[in-house]
Amino acid sequence: MREEMRSFGYLCPSCKKTVLAARSVFALEAAGAEVECGCGGSALRAVFDGERYQIQVPCGLCGETHTARCTSAQVLESASALACSRTKQFCCFIGPEGTVEKNLRELAVLAEKEQRGDSEAFLDSVIMYEILSELRDIAARPGGLSCGCGSPNVRIEVRRSAVDLICADCGAKLRVPAATDRDLDDLCCRIKLVLPGRP
Repeated sequence: MREEMRSFGYLCPSCKKTVLAARSVFALEAAGAEVECGCGGSALRAVFDGERYQIQVPCGLCGETHTARCTSAQVLESASALACSRTKQFCCFIGPEGTVEKNLRELAVLAEKEQRGDSEAFLDSVIMYEILSELRDIAARPGGLSCGCGSPNVRIEVRRSAVDLICADCGAKLRVPAATDRDLDDLCCRIKLVLPGRP
């Protein structure tokens, strides 16, 4: 019987190359994992305490190391993504190799745009305008844009690589990434957007 594998992927903050490695589920349950970049400048570490995995992720977007706690199911069964706390973009992927590889390619494109476009108002102006156009279309539909608290009053704040939707009544926020083709594809699938709402 073929051993079940899980892939880990991140962008090295030192050399800016993507790092992808697979580990067996058996090894992950027994001893966690360490995935080091070939340049030696960074390493992702996953430690299992019997209940949860503590994962230290070198972040190629902000240069820091983030720590996340994940359930066993998130690491061993589903496809998971961990976000950079500063940029709010995904910086680490765990799951089947094909899924992780695809997401890593998107991450590399995002990081390259971030490096190149310091003088631009938006990370990718074309994607941003398309995202804003999609949001206008969603808002024009009856009940297209609303908040879980019941309020229909949602305002928009445009960032460099995302659009924040904020409820004018309860202050709940929903961030819509606006930097890559994938961000646009994800939004195009949505008929309506509902903010989480605050009690």
